[in-house]
Amino acid sequence: MPKFAANLSFLFNEYDFLDKFEYASKAGFKGVECASPYEYDKHQLVDILGSNELTQVLFNLPAGDWANGERGIGCLPDRVSEFQEGVGIALEYALALGCERVNCLAGIRPDDLSEEEANETMISNLEYAGPILDRSNVKLVVESINTIDVPGFFLNTSDQAVRMLDELDCDNVSLQHDLYHMQIMEGDLARTLRRHADIISHVQLADNPGRHEPGTGEINYPFLFSVLDEIGYTGWVGCEYIPAANTIDGLTWMESYL
Repeated sequence: MPKFAANLSFLFNEYDFLDKFEYASKAGFKGVECASPYEYDKHQLVDILGSNELTQVLFNLPAGDWANGERGIGCLPDRVSEFQEGVGIALEYALALGCERVNCLAGIRPDDLSEEEANETMISNLEYAGPILDRSNVKLVVESINTIDVPGFFLNTSDQAVRMLDELDCDNVSLQHDLYHMQIMEGDLARTLRRHADIISHVQLADNPGRHEPGTGEINYPFLFSVLDEIGYTGWVGCEYIPAANTIDGLTWMESYL
């Protein structure tokens, strides 16, 4: 049976960020994830996690200027030093928060950057970050993101991400598999889960269209949850969706799994 983590960058937006942890815990979540914890003091976050008996299961490496549309810097050759600095910052937060997994966002490839150079940069950055995080038992993941929501995002299919992982000279990088993004880009979700079961270490969900909670769109999530059980997936499933209305009212889909 899946164990669900509330993505606090998407859920409980009726409340201030630091209050979201309490509401997630009261709703029955045992784990939380977010895009970026860096705007908050890590010691304050540690206290909030502890007081609400929550596990921080994931956050992203520093991803550039989010407010101005950047969605990661992993594939950008002119941002390598910034990327490396971000690895150190992420590790500090991961160790403080007890977070065992961080996500590297590839970013949007500029038109004047070739796919080959973007790929080489991403591989080099992952080979830099992977061993550093591994020495502290922190796992590194990469994810593919659909090009409808994020035009130009460099990693956008499962096969592309898997090919990149195959090229790496590093064991500490695996796949974060977002079912919403992959439904848009390729479909065939159950077959892909089965095919890549050995390298998927984190899963995220939202329904399509609309990126709302399961049951609001075309994805058969009860079936996919059974597939996750079938392939022996024991990791977290991050609820990275936009509530169609009130977050709490929209959690009825999860009641039978708690």
